[in-house]
Amino acid sequence: MAKLALVSVYDKEGIVPFCEELRRLGFEILSTGGTARLLEQAGIPVTPIDLYTGFPEILDGRVKTLHPRVHGGLLARRDLPEHLRQIEQHGIRAIDLVAVNLYPFAKTIEREGVTDEEAIEMIDIGGPAMLRSAAKNHAFVLPIVDPADYGRVIDVLRQGDVPRALRRELAVKVFRTLSHYDALVADYLAGDLGNSSLEEDWPQVFHVTGVAKQALRYGENPHQRAQFYMEPGATRATIARAEQLQGKELSYNNIQDADSALQIVRAFDDFAAPVAVAVKHMNPCGIGRGETIEEAFERAYEADPVSIFGGIVALNREVGRRLAERLAGIFLEIVIAPSFTDEAREVLAKKKNLRLLTVDMEQPLWRPGDVTFRRVSGGFLTQTVDLALPVDPSAWRVVTRRAPTDAEYEALRFAWRAVQFVKSNAIVVADRDKTLGIGAGQMNRVGAAEIALKQAGSRARGAVLASDAFFPMRDTVDAAARAGITAIVQPGGSIRDEDSIQAADEAGIAMVFTGERHFLH
Repeated sequence: MAKLALVSVYDKEGIVPFCEELRRLGFEILSTGGTARLLEQAGIPVTPIDLYTGFPEILDGRVKTLHPRVHGGLLARRDLPEHLRQIEQHGIRAIDLVAVNLYPFAKTIEREGVTDEEAIEMIDIGGPAMLRSAAKNHAFVLPIVDPADYGRVIDVLRQGDVPRALRRELAVKVFRTLSHYDALVADYLAGDLGNSSLEEDWPQVFHVTGVAKQALRYGENPHQRAQFYMEPGATRATIARAEQLQGKELSYNNIQDADSALQIVRAFDDFAAPVAVAVKHMNPCGIGRGETIEEAFERAYEADPVSIFGGIVALNREVGRRLAERLAGIFLEIVIAPSFTDEAREVLAKKKNLRLLTVDMEQPLWRPGDVTFRRVSGGFLTQTVDLALPVDPSAWRVVTRRAPTDAEYEALRFAWRAVQFVKSNAIVVADRDKTLGIGAGQMNRVGAAEIALKQAGSRARGAVLASDAFFPMRDTVDAAARAGITAIVQPGGSIRDEDSIQAADEAGIAMVFTGERHFLH
């Protein structure tokens, strides 16, 4: 008896030549709905699934392959005589190959204005069921979920027996595809629950899913392999959906740094001003705001003209010729902006290795319910995103005899937003429009303060200081006083807060407690 192939695909690319080759190799073909009509139009003999099962498609096509004659033929083991006896008794033919791909649920939910009813109708049931049966029984049934595999399957079939390794590989691809698909559906259905649900009741099973976007040359170091995956539903506001206009291929470290720069510049959305950020090794080395994006960049550059060398710059306004000429005079790895004028593109095109990325800075960067991940040995940690909510100084508590002036409050607001994105222990020295010194990732807080104050130099006099967490002792305040800092913002909460408050009062420094911290490990 001829071998039997079951073909039912939503994405019909390549299916006609694939089935033509299957026919030449002696396969008979079962098919459904639109796939069967397409094959018939191409002159390929095909048996409609309802004729084979003896049962019509019902419920607008929701039920067509969920039938014992289909799944019996998929799940019967050919090495068990009792299985063969049973399917013969019930007039079921063994199915040797399944080519199925799924309803485009991901594309459906990405469509603007899609309704809940439309999305739910695109949850495939029959396709996953057939693929799951075939993949379970892959020792006897070839399961094909990816049209890219048609060609090599035909090549192997021409040679005779299909190697066990290929069968297992195709089965793995099926289950990975289905796992991704199911997680996508679950995430969509859970979408209305938002962060509040996660905070109150984290699921017992947590899926992380992504689609391969880019094979990377290596990871953080040349001996590490790496791949870039994109989350389903990622918007044009994200680094995963950024459009690269020119330059070398992005590396693993480039992507991490670029994402950090994008997150920081977007965190200043509520400041409603042009903002520029320079990043090195996922830490900001300079943040500036101004009346124009050119002025904002100059302030970010002046914050640390040494560290910006080889860095990543993110800007929240379009780049024109004048700024492009300035950027072209500095060695940078990446420039991120919402857009570049034609004149700017012409200028920056001369820097052939410089990567230019555009992202949509109108859409929200984060979606309700978004979480972050950190791999640990044997598992991973997940948490809700530390969202950069509007900084509200009116909610801060003045703990010193002197309250900050209006000008100091404005500078503290800027510094408090900036310190959120500096690796802990983190200290930022700033004025109202730019960072002046940044101390990141130190093992003790006074060490971070000394780095930031040294970098600020004489500019620290009259500036403010922000700390991502409380001061465990007064030494940081004393260092700030010696440098001429006039106001400090910190979370508070140490058992030795009074020591720091006393030190600030002695120096005439205004200090406020926010009641919240922003550790970034």
